[in-house]
Amino acid sequence: MIIKSKIIRDTVLLTLMQLFLDTGALMLNVFITGRLGASAIGILSLIGSFLGLAGILSNGNAFLCTSRLVSEEIGRKNGCPNGVLKHGIKLCLILSSVVSVIVVMLAEPISIRFFSGAHMTSALRLMPFALITGALSSCLKGYFNACRRAAVTAVGDIAEFITRCLVIICMTMLSGVSSEEGVCRIMILSIIAANSMSLTILAAAFIKFRERSRGKCSLSFRQYAAYSFPIMGGSVITAVLSSTNDALIPICLRQYGDSAGEALSKFGIFEAIVIPTIFFPSVILCSMSGIIVSEAARAKAANNKERIKSFTERIKMWTLMFSIFASAVLIRFGREIGELLGGGELAGRMIAIIAPVVPFIYMEIVLEALIKGLGLQSFSSVNYLAEYIIRIAAVLILIPRIGFYGIVVSYYASNIFGNCCRFIKITKATGAHRALCGTIILPVGIAAAAGFICKFILNFADIAKFNAFTLAAYIFLWGSIYFAIFCSLGKVRLFDKTAAEVFVDTAQHMD
Repeated sequence: MIIKSKIIRDTVLLTLMQLFLDTGALMLNVFITGRLGASAIGILSLIGSFLGLAGILSNGNAFLCTSRLVSEEIGRKNGCPNGVLKHGIKLCLILSSVVSVIVVMLAEPISIRFFSGAHMTSALRLMPFALITGALSSCLKGYFNACRRAAVTAVGDIAEFITRCLVIICMTMLSGVSSEEGVCRIMILSIIAANSMSLTILAAAFIKFRERSRGKCSLSFRQYAAYSFPIMGGSVITAVLSSTNDALIPICLRQYGDSAGEALSKFGIFEAIVIPTIFFPSVILCSMSGIIVSEAARAKAANNKERIKSFTERIKMWTLMFSIFASAVLIRFGREIGELLGGGELAGRMIAIIAPVVPFIYMEIVLEALIKGLGLQSFSSVNYLAEYIIRIAAVLILIPRIGFYGIVVSYYASNIFGNCCRFIKITKATGAHRALCGTIILPVGIAAAAGFICKFILNFADIAKFNAFTLAAYIFLWGSIYFAIFCSLGKVRLFDKTAAEVFVDTAQHMD
């Protein structure tokens, strides 16, 4: 019972933390857009994409590697989790040092090719400090995640985010510049400060909460590296393709006829306002994905095919029920939300246009968790590769011809293809039903009916003025009616053990 409560508590904690971080990031983007303009956000997004790629190369997804291998070491009778952490830190220091040397040596060519000129060189040469501190922080976060100390990881993430925000806000207000070099320097210095703060907190927590070694580490450094490199491979491929896609969008917008400033502004609005808004409601699914991985893996290890099938069907039902409502809200209020967040008419129009693909985007979160839990990583890597090939091809072919709408087409094409493939693979592997009516048509009909009832109630109450408060009230009432209709149809049973097993009974099977 203690373990079950702890897992549920950790899930709630991670959800609240992610909600805070996502809200803060969105507000930070709104501040920067208002202070420096949308083009500055475009520059930040490009720099962030490049730093993300360099970060993956320098730590090899240290969080996932360390978390998985430390967890296995803790599960052994006489394991030494601290020894595994030592191997992880050693590998990260080697990788981050190599990548740092390459970045310093190639800073000028990278500045000319990836950005707009050699003036970015001095700023890029600050990156090694961000890469090394980030790699060490990732190792410690993975260690605490494996030790089931979610609070420590949460404190580290929140301190890191707050430090980064404070540095960006202070430097932005003091400098007031929106040049590419100035924005890049602000971004890198904020990351260095944030990683240093996180590393300090995590190191102090390690001294206090570290696991006591019960024996000799079962892995040598060579074995740790051998286990880690396959995990790194998928992350590196995804990071490379994602960075390539991001770098191509402003270039293709300029080919369409936009100026450099216009291209960066549109890209910035898309990355800073549109995408965070689209993904914002998915925070609970992201927090649940870790439990889904664990539950699917344990059911597979026990060869419990019936539980895997039931688990998959319930995950599918809950996710589609939630994502279809989120999609309906974004279709209905996308324009208003975009304008409230400072993205203007362009952001609002893009949110409303992309909203219909939200169910596919959200299904990816849970389907990928199931794929990892069932050991289908090879399929995942191939599917991601095909998905990004479609996305990049659409960007290269369509944006020079139809402009910004080419990004929308690339999102539709890649997400629909990739997630249909994931859905077919998962249902085939688990034997889950592909009921079109019950899982898609029914939620769409209920969302429409609930929206009509909600609009009638608000019109009757004579609430016509639109602002943030009325928007929140409208969405809350709409969601309550939507959920109540599902309950009345017997699709959601709050107190039935079988209906709640995805969220509660899962924890009982995780230890």
